[in-house]
Amino acid sequence: QVQLVESGGGLVQAGGSLRLSCAASGRTFSSYVMGWFRQAPGKEREFVTAISWNGDRTYYADSVKGRFTISRDNAKNTVDLQMNSLKPEDTAVYYCGARRGVRVGVTTPGEYDYWGQGTQVTVSS
Repeated sequence: QVQLVESGGGLVQAGGSLRLSCAASGRTFSSYVMGWFRQAPGKEREFVTAISWNGDRTYYADSVKGRFTISRDNAKNTVDLQMNSLKPEDTAVYYCGARRGVRVGVTTPGEYDYWGQGTQVTVSS
């Protein structure tokens, strides 16, 4: 069992930056692929990025490539999302997810086993 708690959301102007953090409980955190998804009002949850269990592989959605960076610290049971050059279309609730397995290119929400409660990110124009 893994419990996830996101933090760091807020309101930022376009072009600004935010750093989200996801804290995980459970002794097996390091065995999970960790991902970030987002969901805007009236839209389906969409994949943002994921990182392998040891951090050596990452995968990004085209819409955030070059602007967002995912990282993890297995000693602290945390996974972070650094978001730069934010755009109004990045506005959404951001969710942290954990998935058993090794592939980071899995982008379907249903393939993830655990979720946090989400944190709101609002980017004003």
